[in-house]
Amino acid sequence: MGPIGIPGLVLGGGLSRRLGEDKTRAILGGKPLLDVIVARLRPQVSTLAVNLPPDHPFAGSYRNCPDTVAERPGPLAGVLAGMQAFSGEASHLLTVPGDAPFLPPDLVPRLATELSPGEIVMASSGGRDHPVVALWPIRLAEDLRSWIDDPDHRRVRDFIRRHPFRRVHFDMLTRMDGRGEVDPFFNINTPADLALAREVIDGGGA
Repeated sequence: MGPIGIPGLVLGGGLSRRLGEDKTRAILGGKPLLDVIVARLRPQVSTLAVNLPPDHPFAGSYRNCPDTVAERPGPLAGVLAGMQAFSGEASHLLTVPGDAPFLPPDLVPRLATELSPGEIVMASSGGRDHPVVALWPIRLAEDLRSWIDDPDHRRVRDFIRRHPFRRVHFDMLTRMDGRGEVDPFFNINTPADLALAREVIDGGGA
């Protein structure tokens, strides 16, 4: 059990077009990327689930919360699926993307210190917001379900701005190989990103 009682959901349902392979199965430090992210997140949450298509090879390896909205409309569909799955189990849901291997070990405690009823708490670093790395009040599920019925409503930022929200800033992480810093919310989107992540991991991590 995590220290705070907040469930976590890894959003792994993207199509990975730019990478050219399924991100969740890309090997990083000898492990699939999904397993790397799960290992960083699991100690911080009360229970952990993934958001993957039902036929995904890893769908049976973890508690899976597949999209409940057709046509894979993006991360908000995964957030909604998590809210629906954990309704009645918790007041808030943490989400993280399935392509961020350097999540901070204090991510959930830091976000949770800013919890307030009805507010979304979002991570930021390096002057940038990371709207998919957030704590969501589960009671927003009905509003989110109505929101994404409109095909023009796909941006996570736009939904966040419909509600009270606050940011929590995270500093850059120091690379263990001494070669500078890395953003704790670095995303693997391209082969070059994957190569950089492997370089960091091979150098001892961050």
